Amino acid sequence: MMPANEIYDVVVIGAGAGGMTAAAVAAAEGLRVLVLEKTAFVGGTTAWSGGMVWIPANAKMKEAGLSDSVTDAVQYLSSTVPEPANASLRAAFLARGPEAVAWLEANTDVRLKPVKACPDHYPERLGATAGGRVLEPVAFDGTRLGKSFARLRTPLPELTLFGGMMVNPLDIPHLRGAGKSLQSAVRAARLLLEYALQRLRSPRGTTLHLGNALAAGLYASLLARQVEILFSADVEDLSIQGDRVAGVVIRHGARDRLIAARRGVVLATGGFSHDASLRKRFFPPAAGYVSATNTSSTGDGLRLAATAGAALNTDATSPAYWVPASLFPRADGSRGVFPHTLTDRAKPGVIAVNAAGRRFVNEALSYHEFVLGMLRDGRGEPDRPFYLICDRAFLWAYGLGRIKPFTRNLRRYLASRELIEAPDIAQLASKIGMKPSVLTATVASYNEGAKEGRDPEFGRGSTVYQRHLGDASHKPNPCVAPITRAPFFAMRIHPADLGTAIGMKVDAQARALRADGTPIAGLYACGSDMGSIMNGNCPGEGIMLGPALTFGYIAGRHLAEGTMTSAGAAKESVRLS
Repeated sequence: MMPANEIYDVVVIGAGAGGMTAAAVAAAEGLRVLVLEKTAFVGGTTAWSGGMVWIPANAKMKEAGLSDSVTDAVQYLSSTVPEPANASLRAAFLARGPEAVAWLEANTDVRLKPVKACPDHYPERLGATAGGRVLEPVAFDGTRLGKSFARLRTPLPELTLFGGMMVNPLDIPHLRGAGKSLQSAVRAARLLLEYALQRLRSPRGTTLHLGNALAAGLYASLLARQVEILFSADVEDLSIQGDRVAGVVIRHGARDRLIAARRGVVLATGGFSHDASLRKRFFPPAAGYVSATNTSSTGDGLRLAATAGAALNTDATSPAYWVPASLFPRADGSRGVFPHTLTDRAKPGVIAVNAAGRRFVNEALSYHEFVLGMLRDGRGEPDRPFYLICDRAFLWAYGLGRIKPFTRNLRRYLASRELIEAPDIAQLASKIGMKPSVLTATVASYNEGAKEGRDPEFGRGSTVYQRHLGDASHKPNPCVAPITRAPFFAMRIHPADLGTAIGMKVDAQARALRADGTPIAGLYACGSDMGSIMNGNCPGEGIMLGPALTFGYIAGRHLAEGTMTSAGAAKESVRLS
């Protein structure tokens, strides 16, 4: 027996996008909410991400003059997510996603805007749109968090400039073109001046973009409603009272504490990307052990849910959402993981090759499809090498991995072998363990079509989505250019995940389910702790954050509409694992 130390209406485990949304909704409805975060920071993987939120038929699209409908979205998902599993959850998502966005805009500091030129991943499918379904966070002023700004997880340093400057994607062309255009030069100078002034008051830039802005907006909303957040708190067990979850047992400092949750517990711990045993159980061997997620995503929520009898949703065509990633050593000795999402793969003048030195995929496909190509080519072989190949002109114009455009000194990248350099393709092949004749032939074959902007082998640049990822200023094909200017470079890439697709079975109210389909009273899940409603398919940018916000919202609303447990909830017995 363990007496409860504190009593709350709702306990949320995990301070990522889904968890903070659930907490914000419950708090706005007048409930006393506690957020438990195992790390010292809020934001989770969200704070590192692009912050894109996929919500079809959202009101922001209509305001921007873009058309969409739930009917079109259903038609699009019927071909991109063809499996019948989780159809009811997709229906709930389509019905309540726009509602969730409207609520966040009206009741929190989160502000989203439609990305007008961000096509769905499969634009040729019926019901697809060329933009607007993806919402991105509006820039957030980090100084609004006051001293709590230090509690917001910093973005990946490789995705910032000058030691902490975040950049709006729309400003990247201005920074690249500062020496070619007066307009771009003025814009770049203003950005740099603003950043310099911010650094006088803060250890990093305070103009936040992407996922950092989304996490900051949610965090500000929790602070405004005085939601309690307990950092560095390890949840050891769920408290079970009869057939319902009534609280949690945590280890904070040197002692265990029982915290009662009169209405329920929300699991939002970020999935299991960094749990070796679960990866081995669910991931294909060729996937390896590289993840672009926050290292705190170790399957805590899934293990806690299992003690309450929750079932896993394993109906997934893929156990995770994939991204190609390059690895590099950081100054502190840790291993850096750079996700190759949008910045280089589809730009003109780079190709991807397999261990044999041959192209294996259209480089301008979505990051998820790109890695599916890697996994197919790997044929189950773990640690199979893949490389991006480019020339000096490409590296200068677009960068590669964490190497930014216009980088003159490549010495440290070459010294760590993150980047391999050679005066010709044959010598480059020898340095990375390929037959020179094969890689030379591959590049020559690609160049033959590339001279005219064509890619006969894979049709790169053939859809609006692929061209969106390319360089619009490069003609005639924004995704294709020959590789001809010595020296030549190779960078190894690995299959990595952006988050897990296997998680708890839930119903349309975000309640965790038992194997027989009955809900577990008092237990909810959202984010990557909840099984993917897309079954491991990736129909567009933001298909992880869109459902995370929506089902976090749904969980918060259902908890607010629920019934308190008995007053004796604070004194029930608990099972300790």
